[in-house]
Parts: sequence; C-alpha cells; structure tokens
Amino acid sequence: MEESICIVSGPSCQLWIERYCFVRVCFNVFILENELVLHVQGVVGLVFGNDNSTSNEDSYIERLLNCISNGKLAEDRRNAMAELQSVVAESNAAQLAFGEMGFPILLGVLRERDDVEMVRGALETLVSALTPISHAQLYTNGVQPALMNTDLLSSEGQSISLLLSLLGEDDFYIRYYTLQLLTALLINSPIRLQEAILTIPRGVTQLMDMLIDREVIRNEALLLLTYLTREAEEIQKILVFEGAFEKIFSIIKEEGGSEGGVVVQDCLELLNNLLRNNSSNQVLLRETIGFDSLISILKLRGTTYSFTQQKTINLLSVLETISLLLNGDKKTDPASNTNKLTNKTILVQRKVLDHLLMLGVESQWAPISVRCLAFQCIGDLISGHRQNLDALASKSLGDESELEPALNSILRIILRTSSMQEFIAADYVFKSFCEKNSDGQKMLVSTLIPQPILIANDRFEEDVNMSFGSMLLHGLVMSEHDGDLEISSRAASILSHVMKDNIQCKEKVLQIKLDSSMPSLESPEPLLHRMVKYLALASSKKVKDGKSNTPRSSYFQPIILKLLVTWLYDCPNAVQSFLDSHPHLTYLIELISDSESTVCARGLAAAVLGECVLYNKIESGKDAFAIVDTISQKIGLTSYFLRLDEMQKSFLFSSAKLTHPQPRKPLTRSNANSMTEMEDIDENEPTDNRNDDHPMLASMFDSQFVNFIKNLDGGIRDRIVEIYSRPKSNVSVVPAELEHKKDENDKDYIQRLKLFVEKQCSEIQDLLNRNATLAEDLANAGGGGSTQTEPRPNNGSERVQIETLKRDLQEASQRLEMLKTENTNIQKEVVSYKNLAEKLETDLKSLSDSYNSLEHANYSLETEVIALKSGGGLDIEKIKAEAREEAQKESEGELGDLLVCLGQEQSKVEKLSAKLMELGEDLDGLLEGIGEDDTGLLEEDDDY
Repeated sequence: MEESICIVSGPSCQLWIERYCFVRVCFNVFILENELVLHVQGVVGLVFGNDNSTSNEDSYIERLLNCISNGKLAEDRRNAMAELQSVVAESNAAQLAFGEMGFPILLGVLRERDDVEMVRGALETLVSALTPISHAQLYTNGVQPALMNTDLLSSEGQSISLLLSLLGEDDFYIRYYTLQLLTALLINSPIRLQEAILTIPRGVTQLMDMLIDREVIRNEALLLLTYLTREAEEIQKILVFEGAFEKIFSIIKEEGGSEGGVVVQDCLELLNNLLRNNSSNQVLLRETIGFDSLISILKLRGTTYSFTQQKTINLLSVLETISLLLNGDKKTDPASNTNKLTNKTILVQRKVLDHLLMLGVESQWAPISVRCLAFQCIGDLISGHRQNLDALASKSLGDESELEPALNSILRIILRTSSMQEFIAADYVFKSFCEKNSDGQKMLVSTLIPQPILIANDRFEEDVNMSFGSMLLHGLVMSEHDGDLEISSRAASILSHVMKDNIQCKEKVLQIKLDSSMPSLESPEPLLHRMVKYLALASSKKVKDGKSNTPRSSYFQPIILKLLVTWLYDCPNAVQSFLDSHPHLTYLIELISDSESTVCARGLAAAVLGECVLYNKIESGKDAFAIVDTISQKIGLTSYFLRLDEMQKSFLFSSAKLTHPQPRKPLTRSNANSMTEMEDIDENEPTDNRNDDHPMLASMFDSQFVNFIKNLDGGIRDRIVEIYSRPKSNVSVVPAELEHKKDENDKDYIQRLKLFVEKQCSEIQDLLNRNATLAEDLANAGGGGSTQTEPRPNNGSERVQIETLKRDLQEASQRLEMLKTENTNIQKEVVSYKNLAEKLETDLKSLSDSYNSLEHANYSLETEVIALKSGGGLDIEKIKAEAREEAQKESEGELGDLLVCLGQEQSKVEKLSAKLMELGEDLDGLLEGIGEDDTGLLEEDDDY
C-alpha cells in the first residue's frame, strides 16, 4: 500500500527534518512488510540527479522562495534560506531554477534589511548562484548557470547600487558577503560591472573605504579591486586620486614587504594594474610618493638564500612593476617616451640597478625565474639611456678583494649557466648595452686580446681577474678542447652584439688571430676563419648523430651564422677575409643545398653568400661577378632565392615580424605558481614541418633582426640584377674584324670599324636587356624580395624603348623649364619697360606744366608791355616779338630732346611688341593703360 503524505508538523518529523537539513519537503511513505521507507523528493542527489525531474526541481525551488517571501515565522524563512543556499551551491539545475525566479525575491530581502540573518543568507545564496560548480557537468546545450545568473543579476535595475549600499552596514558578514558577491560578478562579467560602478556616484570611493576596514574585509576588498582595475583606465585614475598608492604601500609595509603573504601579492597586482599602459598614473606615483617604497621591496632581508614560493611570487610581482615603469605605455607619442626616460633616470638614481644586480647576478641561490626577470629589467633599464649605460659599465660586483666588473660577471653567467632561459635573459642585457652604443662596443672590443694556450686551457670560472675580452675569446674557443659548441655559440651571440653596426669594431676583431692547439704544425688563423670552422663542425656533429634536429645543438649553426651575417654586413674587408679561404665558399654552397639542414640555417647561409656579392670590393678572382656565376652554376638562382624566401616564411620569422612584440603576461593569482616554477625551453618540443629549428631561436631572432634580413634580401636581389645588367669592366675581346686589312685605305677601315662597333653595341645591349629581365624574374619568382606592383616589360627591346621614351620625356621637361624661365624673364622686362613708360609720361606731364607756366608768364609780360606802351614811347611790339622768339626757341629745344627720347622708346616698344606677339601675349591689354594716359595729355594740350 502506498500513500502520499505532506508533513507539516509533529515531533518525529521535526527531528527528521533537523537531521537532514530539510524544510517542508514532500515525500512518499512506503509500507512494505511492516518496514517504513521514506522516499524523499527534493533532496539534493535524488531530485536533481534525475534528468526527468525538471518540473520537480522548479517546484522545489519555488516552494523555498515562496516560504522566504510569504512565510509567517521568521525561523521558517531562515531555514528556507539556508536550504536554498545549500541546494544552489551543489547543483547546476538548482542554479538554473533559481535564476528563473529567485533574484527579485532575494533583492527584496536586501532592500528591506529588517532581518540581519536573512540578509546574510540572501547574500550567501547569491554568491553560490554565481559560483561555478567544479564537479558538476555542463548541460548538453553548453549553458553555464553561473554566467547566466551573473547576467540576470547585473541586468536587474539598481542591483549594483543596492550591493554597494550594503558596504555601509555595520554587520561584518554583510560587508564580507557583499564583497564576495561583487567579486563573483567581476569574474564572470567584468565589463558590465565596471560600467555600472562608474555610473554610481561615489561607487569607487565606497570600495576604497573597505581598505581601511578589518583585515578580512580589507583583503576581500583588495582582491575585488584587482579584478576591477583590469582594463579599466577610468577606474584606475579614480583609484589613484582616491589615494590608492599610499594605501597599497602602507598595507605592503604592514605585511612585511617581500617576506609577506598573499596580501602583498594582491597589493602588487593592484599596483601593476594601475600602472600598466597608464603614463598619467606613473607620473603621479613618481611625483607623489616616489619610487623609494617600491625599491625597498626588492631589498633582501634576513637569510637571503631562503626563497619561499610566496616570496618568489612577491619578487616577481615587484620586478613586473619595475618593468612596467621602464617600458612606459604602448603609446608612441613623445610624451610617453619622455615619461619612460624619466622613470629610468630616477630609478637608477634610487639605486635600483644595485638591487637588480643582486637578484640577477650575485644571488645565484635565487630562483631562475627571479634571475631571468631581473636581467630583463636591467636590459630595459639601460636601453637607449646614455647615463644608465655608463652606470652599468662602471659597476663592480663582489667583495673588495675580488671585485669584478658587472659585465664580466654577466658574461660568466652566460658561459656557464645550464639554463637556456637564463642565457637568453642575460644575452638581452648585452644586446641592450651594445645597441647604438659605439663607445661601449669599442670599450669591450679593446679587451679582446688573445691569451696563450696554457692560460686559455684554464677554467675561466675560477679567475675573476680575467678581462671581458679574454673571457669572451676563451668561450669562443672552448670547443677546441672539449668539442662542445654550446659555449662557443653563446659567446658568438655576444660577439655579434659587440660588432653590430660598428665598422671599427668589425675591423678590430678581424685582425685577431688565434693560435691553434698544435702551433708547430699550424700557423695562427683569423678569428673569422675559426668561427667558420666551428660552423662546419656543428654540421659534422649533426651528420654524425644522424639526426636532423638533435637536442641542444640545432641552434649552434643559426647563432654562428647570425654572427657571420652581422660581421660581413657593410664590411668589405671581412668579405675579402672570408673569401680568402676557398673552402669557405664551397661549404656555404653545400650548406645552402643541404636538404637536411634547418630552414633557418639554409636561409642565413644564403644571406652570408649574398653579402659576399653585395659588399664585394675584390678587383679580380672572387669578385661579385664570380660569386654570382658560382651561385648560378652550383645552386641556381631560383633555388638560391627560394632559400631566402623559405626562411622569411618560417615560423620563427613570421612570429617575430610584429613591430610591437606581445607584452609579458601579467602575474595574477591564477598563473603565479606556474610562473615561479619556470621550466626551461623544451628541446624536444614538436615543430611544424617547415621549421625544425630550435625553439629558443624565437627569442634570439627578434623583429629588429627579421627586418634587417628583409632589407638585406632586397639589397642582394637588386645587386644581382645590376650585375646581370652590365658587363664586366675588366674583360675585353679583340675580334679579327678589328685588324687592318691589306690594300685597305684608312677611310674604308674606319667605316668598317664603325659598322662593326654599331653591330656589337646592338648585340650587347640586347644581351644585357635579356639578362636583366631574366634576373628580375628570378629575383621576384618567390615573392621574397620587394613586391612589384607595376607591369614590367616582356623583353629587352621594350625596355630599350621605355628607356628612350624616358630620356625624351626628360629632355622635353628640361626644354619646357627653359622656356618657362625665358618667359619669366621677358615678363620681368615688360614690367620694367612699362614702369619706364609711366615715368616718361610723368616727365612729359611735368614738361607740359612747365610750358603752361611759360605761357602764363608770357601773358603776364604782354599785359605789362601793354601797360607800359600806354604809358610811354617804348617799342612794345619789338620787345614782344623778341620775347616770343626767345621763348619759342627754348620750347623747341626741349621738345626736340623729348621727341628724340620718345623715338628711342618707341623703337624698343615695337621690338618688345613683336616678341610678345610671338609668345602669344595680349599686347592690347598691356598697352591699354598707356593709351588712356596719352589721350588725357592730348586733351589737356588742346584745352590750352
């Protein structure tokens, strides 16, 4: 018999409910053979474990929510809240059901706040609803209940402002669970919550106030702020203005600095979020509290050789902070660069270089991850900063009795470390030191003095008095004694930095000659020849091993080849020294043709061979023409260019083509442990089929070197095309047709020579055109060189026609410019003559005025004569005639001079008019003003 009963009250049922944390649950009572079996519906694991009980799940959550909302007894509401929290925390189905109907009810509880325990339970339930269940399986449709609930809660009106208002409550647990809830929201939906907090007045300020609360609340608020400040520049600025820097360093000091726990890690993560790619915040840090508090965290206290995992994480975090200050932000504006240089200057003034050297060089018991990051910070600190470069060059390490230059100590680490990561990080220091630092390069090269064989055989790790150059040369020739090329290849990498873009250093190193292990049998050989010898030795070791990619050896060849590429670049003497030994050219050709060699090795060997063409100044023998002929015969131009193309399309080069390399991954709680336990580069890491080079080369071949190879490739292709486009200047052929025949007069001989020369010139030009076209086709066959966007001629004759048209166009342009210049000069003359004509008109007008004044004076005299005549017996008519005659003579003389001048000017005007008519100028327009002035003058004369 089966009967369904709803239990509401009763002592036995109440005891059963308390035992199983159960409130008002429906169950079935089964009576079988006098035994009472309780089958509970709604218990976690029975109800939510059944795929066909969705309606029951919803009904159960609905009953609990109904009890919370409408329950009469406070105890019942609290028990229902506790049961709801327990169910939601353990079941995905319960989270989904709660998301459908629970948020309005629990938010109502938070608004009322009449029952503190109910508010606590509501907050705890909301946290459970937003927390993913790790052991639960996802639904087949891929729904994640925690993420869906996050969206539902954040979309509820005024929900975020409601939560922030709870931070002002006196109850400790309310503030604690509220911070946990906000953190869960941030983890699942950071962008939406960041935007919501920015719209709430004093929202960020309320969170900042939690940093001065009790320790547990402070730690939760600190964790919340680390999530909140990721990729939120506006919130970062508000926090800084609210005094975040002071509070962060105050907490770090209270917790014990680098010796502190996870709270110090959270503080440093928050600090890094505020400084990352934010120049304004970096300036505020520098100008408000300064860098002293930051640098003090780097100081090693107590037993310096004791590095716990948490201490390692803290040191990595503060080193990341130093790196952010040294690299500024990702903007390229001048203000950002100025901020970066200022940070570098002040950090060195605050002795940060001493602490970095202590962590990277002197503290060899420090974890490898800390040492590597310290080396990277040193490289960033000196890069592009003259004062910091000099500071590193002058630093000495060790005790007073065993002082050693810091650069020597770093080189010693490079040569003896067993960690590939440490070698790469220390190599970056020398790369930064030598970049655009010719004085530093010369200083290092000046110490390159070969040592006797007996001294060279000593272990360099034991001798702190060994100079930088002696140690470097010792490392270069280490394989001479034990056959290990690893140390030689590392030393070769340092030597390539020392010589880069410095012709004087290249010439200096070129003069170094090394004694062989058997001086009586072999003469000293140049260092350049020794490096080629080690390059061949690396190939022979690979052949001996019978593998195309042997561990810890596949990068030897590329690094030595990189040294040769750097050495031969723009250094004709190095090219000549390289070609002085015939086996060198033969070996390069074999390496380029070897299909078993790596893509990078073949491509770099092709680059070295191309430099032998591009910078070849040899007069005869192995000149550029001979090298190109050898390439064409032994390899083939198509195969040769293909090697360069394959290298530039390989994974190593394509991944390094980024102008701005990917920034280092930020250190967070989730990845801190993995970053402290830095693993060395996996030498057996699988690579793609086209690239079997060592993974460490990805760190050695940066974007700068990739661009260098790209430009070098273009120069090599252009040089080969140029060689095919012109004949050798030192080759002459005297055919029989040039000999003088018997009984041939000089005139016929000259005519025959002329015809022969014309024919030869035509044939040579045609051959050169065909060679140039062929070379261009080959140079652009693989697309490795500069891309051609313009159509090219199909044959030599078209090229000649194009060149002829270009010359004609150039000549026509020159003639046009001459005509323009001549026209400009004529225009200037016209203007000058026009000005002269205006001046003459002015003079004529002045003369006319003088004539009028004379007439007036004559009239006055006549009047006086008449008056005198009427008064006496003078011969007035005679006096009048004489006066008129005298005035007329004077006027005629002046008019004669004026007419002569006008006649001369008229002749000039006629000539200019003819010239202007030839040039197509409008003569009437130019003379229009002059004619009007003449008419006016004539009218004035008529008036008189």
